Amino acid sequence: MNPVSSDRHTHSDDGCEREPMSSTPRADLWNTPERTELRATVRAFAEKEILPHADRWEREGELPRSLHRAAADLGLLGLGMPERVGGGGEMIDQLVVSEELLHTGVPSGVLASLFTHAIALPALVDSEREDLARDYVRPTLAGERVCALAITEPDGGSDVARLRTRAVPDGDEWVIDGTKMFITSGHRADFVTVAARTSDTGHEGISLFVVDTGTPGFTAGGKLDKMGWLSSDTAELSFDGVRVPARNLVGERDQGFLQIMRQFAGERIGMSVQAVAVAQRCIDLSARYLREREAFGGPLAKRQVLRHRLAEMHRRTTVARTYVRHVAERLQDGEELIPEVAVAKNTATEALDHVVDNAVQIHGGAGFVRDSEVERHYRDARIFSIGGGAYEIMNEVITKFLPLR
Repeated sequence: MNPVSSDRHTHSDDGCEREPMSSTPRADLWNTPERTELRATVRAFAEKEILPHADRWEREGELPRSLHRAAADLGLLGLGMPERVGGGGEMIDQLVVSEELLHTGVPSGVLASLFTHAIALPALVDSEREDLARDYVRPTLAGERVCALAITEPDGGSDVARLRTRAVPDGDEWVIDGTKMFITSGHRADFVTVAARTSDTGHEGISLFVVDTGTPGFTAGGKLDKMGWLSSDTAELSFDGVRVPARNLVGERDQGFLQIMRQFAGERIGMSVQAVAVAQRCIDLSARYLREREAFGGPLAKRQVLRHRLAEMHRRTTVARTYVRHVAERLQDGEELIPEVAVAKNTATEALDHVVDNAVQIHGGAGFVRDSEVERHYRDARIFSIGGGAYEIMNEVITKFLPLR
């Protein structure tokens, strides 16, 4: 029995077996019979469609569109989306898919680009407009189109109140001008959900638009050369007099800030679940290395200092997983959990940072070699405490709910 794992259902052919430390808790929503079957489906998908090609995609810097279609054929892209737009299942189903992909060793950058629609489509779905569902949502969930969410800008980062990209009405059209930066899937996207200023009233003057990337005036720059998430294309987007029909306004004018805030909880809990899953993968890899690596007359697992290092990695990950899953379950029940989500994200990313650092240390020189799996996780992990709301921003969110006034 591997003493450091927590998922009773998972077994990988790479030698990273995972069994529980204790019995599964009652009413475990994450390992119901249906979700256990879903995990098996996801593992098979990863082993056939992703893992044999992942290194090449890391080198090429993007995913093939065929992967979107393969995921759609299994219904993976629509999980957590309403049935009326071609989806099904619950939020936890979507999170289980992320967990299992990462548990098998899939690069987290693959998830970033394969599931970009999870952050780009919610506003379109919430509008309940059939034309948007027909033209954008359903084709994306069917794996036929790729989308991106464009909020971050070169000057203001993700400070929505400081957006400079502007949309001006002109007859039955809107004219959009501005620049977006660090846009995931921006290089491959067929359409972009973009936040633009429509009134000079701070965060209250923001609106969302859907823009087809073939529209004159739209330009996606070259793929940015990043530290991690190499298989996820990231681009700078330029809007130079881009004209879109008035119907491409998503929701009400000047309500974009509220639309963005509503989807932050889902994005952040998703990143939290992924952070914990990557940490678990690194623990499993480290445990295997300690069992198999012979030094000083026996396996490294006989060295107490290394066992205790692994125990601390496990402790932090277990605490993070327990809290993150608790918050995710409450979110699925419809609760509004602003500070709780911020706590979950910082707890998960803090655990991940500790685990990846120690995983590399345990692997020694093997962990420092480019293209070793723990080396990749070490690089990829850095984005988790930045993207979707930086660690410092999450702390500031938390302070707003503390008795400081």
